[in-house]
Amino acid sequence: MSRIEKTEEQWQVALSPEQYRVLREKGTEAPFSGDYDHTFEPGTYHCAGCGATVFESETKYDSGCGWPAFYAPASEDAVDEDSDVTHGMIRTEVLCSNCGGHLGHVFPDGPQPTGQRYCINSAALKLEEK
Repeated sequence: MSRIEKTEEQWQVALSPEQYRVLREKGTEAPFSGDYDHTFEPGTYHCAGCGATVFESETKYDSGCGWPAFYAPASEDAVDEDSDVTHGMIRTEVLCSNCGGHLGHVFPDGPQPTGQRYCINSAALKLEEK
């Protein structure tokens, strides 16, 4: 699958201002403010930028961190990871592998079976309920 490429102008037209800030400018929504922080309906979470499947509700859990948390992506190739050294921290950024949109970060303090906490911005997601 080839990666979706758009100009910044095309992304600005396609996304809401908050989605653009998060997905394209690597922003972070305020904790406990996102639509999906306390949503646990069955379904599939898609990238709000391109519609690619990135997470499934079966792996979502309440981490108390203020953002939607998952212990695994929907598939091995659903997301990419990159080093993020902004804000005086060393973190692992999570990106949509289909369009390169910033989804959030992953931390090694999640539940089993993976031990990972994918801390994802609600603005970067769109839930398709089952």
